[in-house]
Amino acid sequence: MKNTNSNRALLIPAIVLAAAAGVSGQDTGALDTLLNRIVARERSFVEQLRSQTPLIETYLQEAPGIIATTREQDHYFLGRLNFTDVKRYTPIAARSDSPKGSHRLRLLMNRPIAFAPVGFAQMIFIDAENFSRKDYSFEYVRREFSGGLRCIVFDVAPLDLKAVGRFIGRIWVEERDVQIVRFNGTFSRSSNTKIYFHFDSWRSSTAAGGWVPALVYVEEFAGEEKHGAGLTFKGQTRLWGYTTGKSARIGELTSLAVELEKTTMIQTPVDDNSPLENQRSWEHQAEENILDRLEKGGFLAAKGPVDQVLETVVNNLLTTNELNLEVHCRIILTTPLESFTVGRTIVVSRGLLDVLPDEASLAMVLADELAHIALGHRTNTQFAFHDQTMFSDEDLLERFRFSRTPDEIDAAGVKAVDILSKSPYQGKLSNAGLFLKALSSLAPRFPNLIRANIGNRLADGGTIPRMAQLISMAPALEDKSLEQIAALPLGSRIKLDAWTGSISLVKTKAISLLSAREKLLFEITPFAPQFSRSEASSGQPGSND
Repeated sequence: MKNTNSNRALLIPAIVLAAAAGVSGQDTGALDTLLNRIVARERSFVEQLRSQTPLIETYLQEAPGIIATTREQDHYFLGRLNFTDVKRYTPIAARSDSPKGSHRLRLLMNRPIAFAPVGFAQMIFIDAENFSRKDYSFEYVRREFSGGLRCIVFDVAPLDLKAVGRFIGRIWVEERDVQIVRFNGTFSRSSNTKIYFHFDSWRSSTAAGGWVPALVYVEEFAGEEKHGAGLTFKGQTRLWGYTTGKSARIGELTSLAVELEKTTMIQTPVDDNSPLENQRSWEHQAEENILDRLEKGGFLAAKGPVDQVLETVVNNLLTTNELNLEVHCRIILTTPLESFTVGRTIVVSRGLLDVLPDEASLAMVLADELAHIALGHRTNTQFAFHDQTMFSDEDLLERFRFSRTPDEIDAAGVKAVDILSKSPYQGKLSNAGLFLKALSSLAPRFPNLIRANIGNRLADGGTIPRMAQLISMAPALEDKSLEQIAALPLGSRIKLDAWTGSISLVKTKAISLLSAREKLLFEITPFAPQFSRSEASSGQPGSND
């Protein structure tokens, strides 16, 4: 049938208007057809995800003052989902105060709540098993834009009020493909043994022409027994890496096989290497193996424009300090604030880039890692043996540890301050010191935010072991000042493509603060992505074919 999408676009507005007016007859039949298509589309969406194995990361922050305790007030989980059985979860990093890996939050109604990270995976589906017209009611609300897409909005509720774990809330259905792209609410019938949180779940259009779960924001308030005690905790769940280096490598191999059939290889004589060149080549092999393994697992963003921004700052440092080094930058896609060097590559976490307030603070982080390279602090060359990187993703954070010794950290701190003092950022180092001060003040409350997965943590409890000299140059923290911005909220700098794992810089307009509460230093905030539809080939998760 020709012009299918045009026919859909003409049909849906009439259906929506009929639903809004509450008319019957043929228009009601058209509305039934639409609702049946929405349900069928969601079932197809769940089925098409079964071949996917994305990474899933959840980070939670408790509200201050909920409980008078010195224990940690944030929580972090990183794992891989296998949708073969809808939501099979394999932990990669589970930080827990519970000996068996489930996490206990003494948050609601003054009693402990134990949950597994897979509970957050449930929030990426409305109802993976029972979403149907016979199980749910649909009430039309309006048409509106969600991100960059025009959507039809429905309120959805289970018909069986006694059913446990059924979605109740609002859904946004993208008009052209009749795909649910967002849903906001909770699951029904929480109990003493199972508590469901409130969440806002977003899906992302893929470069392959379909849709995948991408973002979930969770926010929970105290129960009735607390009588309006306020916010208890909030959290972000991110999914990414539906495609990894494996599919790209298969395409490259296919192209190479075709090329080899047409090309005659010509061998060109080359000079022998010196022992020093051999040593450098060996160290470079270890570096390449490590970065390749991180990217293959979906942990490292592919090379792109954000790397180039960081490398511009590094080149400013190299040039003004007359350092004859070739240094590259990469971004690890996880939230905890960390940086490390692998050979002559500086790696910075997405979360750290998010919260840095200005270029001088970025230069501080990069100068600290550049100092390790300039001082000759080496990466373990055991990884030059290829078998040393042939392990599962679940073992990656145990096998890859690139933190430095205290002596190396001290030496690099001194060298970094010297590098910065000769750099274009010399006059703005007080801003960098202010960032470290803010980090030091919040570190005891959010230890999992500063607990590095692979590299060097920026803070250790309430102390800053790296570049403490910069802190002495910084002004006093002024929590109530609207002019002083010592750090940004999480998510301020980097936008992550869930499908590919690629990143780009967030483009936002400047907004004036109304109160000190809106400074949100290092905090989790809700999502409101400006999603748009990606046009591409069919046959991928969420596609119509």
